[in-house]
Amino acid sequence: QVQLVESGGGLVQAGGSLRLACAFSGGTFNTYGMGWVRQTPGKERELVATVSGSGTSTYYADSVKGRFTISRDNAKNTVYLQMNSLKPEDTAVYYCAADRTYMPYARPTRIGNFDYWGQGTQVTVSS
Repeated sequence: QVQLVESGGGLVQAGGSLRLACAFSGGTFNTYGMGWVRQTPGKERELVATVSGSGTSTYYADSVKGRFTISRDNAKNTVYLQMNSLKPEDTAVYYCAADRTYMPYARPTRIGNFDYWGQGTQVTVSS
């Protein structure tokens, strides 16, 4: 029932910025913690950032801390990932994911927490 559709990926030079968006449908958005997970071929998936249903609690991977910002607009059923100071190692497919928690202040902390996944959007950072 829940569907997630990512947008905003593309090709950017190192040091540049992108903003990803994820449109949520099929459920009560503020009952889901949301997150972004990235995948590079041959590597383990990495949990990049998460936000609680209320939007007040966040988590960031050490690799993106200080450069990326996750946020959500519950009136628009949309979660965002603002990506600044991009590095070639940020190149990956970025997936939006939803965790049905019913806990407005609880942020997801593990990839295994997520119940629904989007199709992914490619981010490529060139040197």
